[in-house]
Amino acid sequence: MELAQRLLDGDVRALARAIRMVEDHDPHVEDLLRRVRGRAGRAQVVGITGPPGGGKSTLGDGIIERWRKAGHTVGVIAVDPSSPFSGGAILGDRVRMQRHALDRGVYIRSMAARGHLGGLASAAREAVRLIDASGRDRCLLETVGVGQSELEVMQTADTTVVVTTPAAGDSVQIIKAGIMEIADVFVVNKADMGGADRIAKELRRMVHETKSGTYWEPPVVMTVAAGGEGLDELVDAIERHHVRLVETGELERRRGLRLRAEVEAIVVEKAAERARRALAQGTMASEVDGDLSRVDPYALAEQILAG
Repeated sequence: MELAQRLLDGDVRALARAIRMVEDHDPHVEDLLRRVRGRAGRAQVVGITGPPGGGKSTLGDGIIERWRKAGHTVGVIAVDPSSPFSGGAILGDRVRMQRHALDRGVYIRSMAARGHLGGLASAAREAVRLIDASGRDRCLLETVGVGQSELEVMQTADTTVVVTTPAAGDSVQIIKAGIMEIADVFVVNKADMGGADRIAKELRRMVHETKSGTYWEPPVVMTVAAGGEGLDELVDAIERHHVRLVETGELERRRGLRLRAEVEAIVVEKAAERARRALAQGTMASEVDGDLSRVDPYALAEQILAG
């Protein structure tokens, strides 16, 4: 109760401790989330994804700077690959965003993929909810790539920014990964490199073919993040998308779908835990340790779910 109140009051240490509880699968985190849920849902959540090396963290740094100049408070969740040695997150994002470290209006957290496996999306979602409940009105969610787990993480965002570069194969990779569907804004970063205009033109063509006539046709913004070029246009595109989400009712619809997906994920997780316990003890355990040719896995599953 005390931790929840401190978090709602904006205490940064309480926020850090609460996110650690999420990462550690602390059994008390459900009660904590229950206590703060009423204050969540106000923050604008922006996700950034794209192939490694595209400059996502530099772009994120520029977005944070512009949000802060506009008076917003910011939380950042950087979903990193796990270190093969320590199991912890590789803190490259914190290094790149170091200039915001002393700004009390910015909270940055690197979240490792370790220990979450298929639950990485739910861990990120809960961390975003905690940042939201702590009173920050902007949340930036960054992932390291465009694999299935990253796409699931991006479903937490209200606005998803997909970053590509003129590097060969990036636009093809975007098509193959199936992220045309989740992109609300496209960025061609490192636009001072050769081939940037071609990539931007190709993306605009694909966007028009697939999204023309929908509530929002994702813009393609060209940037040179290292020099700050195009970042004002990017932040403007993010804000315009949010306004459009609210005006059309799409924001409410998306959040409703996410809530349904969250309930489904929780049911699956709890059912799996119940199955593991049942199969590790008592008569269930003896059944799977006997003559395996006589075991009916469907019947066992029904017994566990009925119990």
